[in-house]
Amino acid sequence: MTSAEVHERQVLRFERPPPLDGGLELPHLQIGYRTWGRLNRAGNNAVLVCPALTGNADVDQWWPGLLGPGKALDPEREFIVCADVLGGCGLTSGPPLDGSDEAFPSVTVRAMVDAQRLLLDHLGVKTLRLVIGGSLGGMQALEWAVSHPDRVDAAAVIAAPARQTAWARAFNHIQRRALELDDSLDLARMVAMISYRHWDNLNPRFDAFDPDDPTGSWLDHHGRALTERFDRNAYLRLAEAMDSHDVGPGRGDTVTALRAAEVPTLLVGITTDLLYPPAEMERIASDMPDAELQILDAPQGHDAFLIEQEAVNRLVTGFRCRRKLPYRLSACRG
Repeated sequence: MTSAEVHERQVLRFERPPPLDGGLELPHLQIGYRTWGRLNRAGNNAVLVCPALTGNADVDQWWPGLLGPGKALDPEREFIVCADVLGGCGLTSGPPLDGSDEAFPSVTVRAMVDAQRLLLDHLGVKTLRLVIGGSLGGMQALEWAVSHPDRVDAAAVIAAPARQTAWARAFNHIQRRALELDDSLDLARMVAMISYRHWDNLNPRFDAFDPDDPTGSWLDHHGRALTERFDRNAYLRLAEAMDSHDVGPGRGDTVTALRAAEVPTLLVGITTDLLYPPAEMERIASDMPDAELQILDAPQGHDAFLIEQEAVNRLVTGFRCRRKLPYRLSACRG
């Protein structure tokens, strides 16, 4: 991969963007994004990577185990695209970061997909070889498969539901209350971290009787780290988007929408995921006509999709090779 094929952050601006999902009308829209590799003349060798809740366009920083020659996201053969999510605190439109009280409207996962579609149209992408994401990114990937099957060859949905669960909404509610009552993003993040991990991951790491309380120090660290790099209002907007996620509205219901989605889809569940356990992924697999379910056996919980990157890369690469779509990954043999 040459330096010319790796692009730094770019910004696309629309002065009069079309309405997004839910009638969301923005006076202007900007999308911050990065790309790796080159788009072919047919415009059909692109892969869209969808970020999770606090992710961004820098896939090489948070998913390096999947990006590179011979990996699931191969810039030598494909055009990899990733954008900061709508409503976040990156270069894509979201709540103001200057501390002002100016409101930013609520967004949905579908609106995020609408913004990504505008970006891909601008870049000349006709069809996606793959759309992939985990957690909030997985919600976006699934929405792509349901909304735009004519533009998606395959999807990889990792640790994400077709409809937000009551259990996950409960954790988000506590986080919102922490922000609304105490303006405490670090406390919200601590609550989230408990939901992202599993006790089988924490118990061996921390001695409950250690007077220095390493568990508390671990939580404090993650709370401070997010406060230094993220915005509270953006966090609220993205949590709201997750809680409103459902592929069903306007399509009958959730099951009906899934049954109509014929895009080949990899569904990855994580054995220790407390937010979206394997049973959630099994339900989606049972309703989609062309779904393949894989279970990642990992101790870390929901966050395993970011931690066990070699294993995730094998699952995604294996799926892409087995499906024998009209292209070949360099990782495929035979």
